[in-house]
Amino acid sequence: MADKFILMDLDDDRSKHLAGVLQNKTCKKILDFLADEKEASENDIAQALSVPINTVEYNLKKLISAGLVEKVKNFFWSVKGKKIKMYKLAKKHIIISPKKSKPSANLLRGILPVAAVILILLGAVLFLPSDQTIVYEEGFHRFGSDQELLDAFEKVKSDNRYFGRDGAVMETISSIGSPSAAGSSKSADYSDTNIQVAGVDEADIIKTDGEFIYAVAEGKLIIMKAYPSDEAEILSTINLDKFDARGLFIEEDRLMVFGGMGYNSLFDGGEVGSLYRHYPAIYAFSVRLYDISDRENPELLRAVDFEGNYISSRKIGADTYFVINSYPDYSGGNSDCLELVPQYREGEELLADEEEFEPIAACTDIGYVAPLKANNFITIASISMTDEDADVEKEVVVGSGQNIYASLENMYIAQTKWGGYSSFAGPEEDYEEKTIITKFNLDDGEIEFDGIGEVRGHILNQFSMDEHEGNFRIATTSRDSEIGDSRNNVYVLDEDLEVVGELEDMAPGEKIYSVRFMGGRGYVVTFKKVDPLFVIDLSSPENPEILGKLKIPGYSDYLHPYDENHIIGIGKDTVEADEDLKDSRNLDFAWYQGVKMAIFDVSDVENPVEMHKVVIGDRGTDSPALHDHKAFLFDREKDLLVLPITLAEIKGEKSKDNQYGEFVFQGAYVYDLTLEGGFDLSGKISHYDDESVYEKSGYYFRGNSDIKRSLYIDDVLYTFSNTRLQMNGLDDLDRIGFLEW
Repeated sequence: MADKFILMDLDDDRSKHLAGVLQNKTCKKILDFLADEKEASENDIAQALSVPINTVEYNLKKLISAGLVEKVKNFFWSVKGKKIKMYKLAKKHIIISPKKSKPSANLLRGILPVAAVILILLGAVLFLPSDQTIVYEEGFHRFGSDQELLDAFEKVKSDNRYFGRDGAVMETISSIGSPSAAGSSKSADYSDTNIQVAGVDEADIIKTDGEFIYAVAEGKLIIMKAYPSDEAEILSTINLDKFDARGLFIEEDRLMVFGGMGYNSLFDGGEVGSLYRHYPAIYAFSVRLYDISDRENPELLRAVDFEGNYISSRKIGADTYFVINSYPDYSGGNSDCLELVPQYREGEELLADEEEFEPIAACTDIGYVAPLKANNFITIASISMTDEDADVEKEVVVGSGQNIYASLENMYIAQTKWGGYSSFAGPEEDYEEKTIITKFNLDDGEIEFDGIGEVRGHILNQFSMDEHEGNFRIATTSRDSEIGDSRNNVYVLDEDLEVVGELEDMAPGEKIYSVRFMGGRGYVVTFKKVDPLFVIDLSSPENPEILGKLKIPGYSDYLHPYDENHIIGIGKDTVEADEDLKDSRNLDFAWYQGVKMAIFDVSDVENPVEMHKVVIGDRGTDSPALHDHKAFLFDREKDLLVLPITLAEIKGEKSKDNQYGEFVFQGAYVYDLTLEGGFDLSGKISHYDDESVYEKSGYYFRGNSDIKRSLYIDDVLYTFSNTRLQMNGLDDLDRIGFLEW
């Protein structure tokens, strides 16, 4: 591999950080050792230098962040089956100049060979003459001192931007994955959570392992014996009290539940350790790990609290990854940078109020992407489900996130930069809306920054992003600043998040409603009056192109693979508004109607076809699957599709296109779905035994027994609401029984 050059001037924060690292005696000893040994593990270094291994680990992180040491791609396995990582000196030349003028290539060629002996040991730190400098290189860095972090936030304040711990909350509800794929157990086959990427699990409010079902509802964590259905019973219930559960993961005899938790302040303006608190409470993202080997008596193993708000999570193997936004309480005048840093704590038991909270990281361990605009923090953390004693890995970065995509090896965090402003990147000359993508490598629970890129426009959700054969694909909607009209785009970025291919300005005046990437193709649905389904060829990353499109009434909010040549679309049917109304409003639009499902045949990519469709109900009909893919159950082998529906129907003759129906049903629609027969309704299941609940509804239908999820184990369909788990036979949909809580 060719040597890399890191170019900076004396005013660069990185040069200050580098100076601090090189003043560290342990860091210098590690550099000397690696210069002789070429490659070594943490244990090798600790034994050779006679220092504790945690000291080696800490200083290696500093050296890596300074660009002086890097991980070796190859690794070894210990006798206990744990991965042993190796480290070596980075082949980098670090060139520092006191002024900002770019030297010529000839000057560099003349200087570097002469200095070669000096450069080898440290991966090269070279100071240029004062009349020469290098163009500033952007990238990922860590604060060189506590004051640097304070100064970064002070600069934002001076730009008249105020932020605090009660700042706005950004959340997301969240290749062909393994959608609703059947799992395997000793007793039966069963459905899994509908996920985006095979092998990358997503948290949900209900999970099963084929014998037991685990769920959160009404402030409770409920563990149930589910299979066989005639032995179904509630085994244990944990009252979560004020804990607002958002989802859970399972891994053999371990269960992890997480959510939001507000902690009351133990004082008012008093002191906790070295920190002064100026607000009444901490709102934390809380994670709890249980041993469930005895399902009747779950045992709490670990409780971890992060100050901030949950964005999203993933599970790869036994490691869970969480992304959290945190908003510092900063209005100026802070003298201790740790007052800004998000709070954190962990233990083997639940703690009350603000007891034992401490900063999640030292200020100099916090990263940022240059150029910098500091207003809040994002934390990426990993927690092992099988080793409760393993360290919680944490990467804290100045910035924020809105949506994430994760493959087996990488996580991408997307944030919209509106009007020249971004938390990850600083002010721009233009005010074009952009999406900033930050990439982190995930490796057996370890998290490492791996790049940053940007594209024009904003994304819809996680399905707007995808990784395929080392490239990152993303679909966005942007607004033309000159004419004020929207455009839609697809970009392909390489491993370094550099744009290598682009397809811009699709469907002018419309916006993206759904996206699905499947191997060498992408499918994009835009909408204004009709639903254009675009089929996009991505087989050549440098030259994405439209292969074909289909225009039909309605739109799809969610696209789901049936197979490689057929796609299921779920959204709304529409009716174009009449001309008089469009003229009076000076708008060209359509009225949405009932829920629509369709199967699209894309075998002939130039001429996609709507093979089958079904419209459920009238205007006012809705389904949580339109905005949460985990509510959608599909199994091609069983010809099974289940969709939760709130049904609204117009009684009598329809009088106008924007007329709403009256609520008449809430529950699960169960379909037999084949390419030959399309959508064949097998039956409906509801958890409302008294239909008077619909008659009492008004403009909105609000009940507590709405079916939210469905899953199957063997030949039984299980439906889940806030009040019960109900079992129906898959063959005839007859009710077998239910468990209430």
